[in-house]
Amino acid sequence: MVAFPPAKINLGLYITGKRPDGYHDLSTLFLPIDLRDAIECMVAPPDSKEDVQFTATGLSVAGSLQDNLCVRAWHLLRKQDPSLPRVQMHLHKVIPMGAGLGGGSSDGSTMLLLLQGLSQNEIPMSMLREAALELGSDCPFFLHPVPSLATGRGEILTPVQVALQGYKVWLVHPGLHISTAAAFARVQPQPMEVDLPTLIQQPITEWRHRINNQFEASVFSMHPELSSLKEKIYAAGALYASMSGSGSSLYGIFPPNAACPDIQFPGSTQHWVNILI
Repeated sequence: MVAFPPAKINLGLYITGKRPDGYHDLSTLFLPIDLRDAIECMVAPPDSKEDVQFTATGLSVAGSLQDNLCVRAWHLLRKQDPSLPRVQMHLHKVIPMGAGLGGGSSDGSTMLLLLQGLSQNEIPMSMLREAALELGSDCPFFLHPVPSLATGRGEILTPVQVALQGYKVWLVHPGLHISTAAAFARVQPQPMEVDLPTLIQQPITEWRHRINNQFEASVFSMHPELSSLKEKIYAAGALYASMSGSGSSLYGIFPPNAACPDIQFPGSTQHWVNILI
């Protein structure tokens, strides 16, 4: 079985409170985009001695095998479904890590869906959602990636309509890996004055002054060059520009007839992506 997990960008990101469980409450809009990894999962041969055989190509996958979200997905489901077979997995990595694009979360959640198809039992979606949330706060979104308002830890999802049909998104990955923990450490939670569903109803030309990613102040203080990159995106004609998640990727939303931006930033990768609406 083969699947192509999508990345996401954040439209607005606000940290609204610190929770007793150590997590933060947030409000953000998840927008899936057509930048995708590829994963394959199949039942392992009968003589296999390993529960999970994992291989990877493409961009380097950091971390230990035990911490990989695809592998963790198998172990989480196996606890609930002892009939889950041993498997072979292969990941071709395209979505950069530490980029605020949710690539690892998307891989892990998509693997849950593939494993559901390999099980001899009927695994309910509620079980997949529980497993996804254990993998990561944004993982439940990738079980059904449609434009969604995310609140709570990011797991409370409400599909929304976003008037972005026809607009073009220029995605820039500056080649930096941002630690989410370090970004959170510099953010001061604060309540929102106006909720995101109201803000996105404003004309896109107003978003620049109304919709913020609260992590930008934190991350830009550590990497001032990212603030400069955001201004370059605006100078290239973007109607709205923002960092995605806790960074380091930035994006600009351009008019439908926009030409390819000429943005100079050494070490970056840049391309058009579509929002999956």
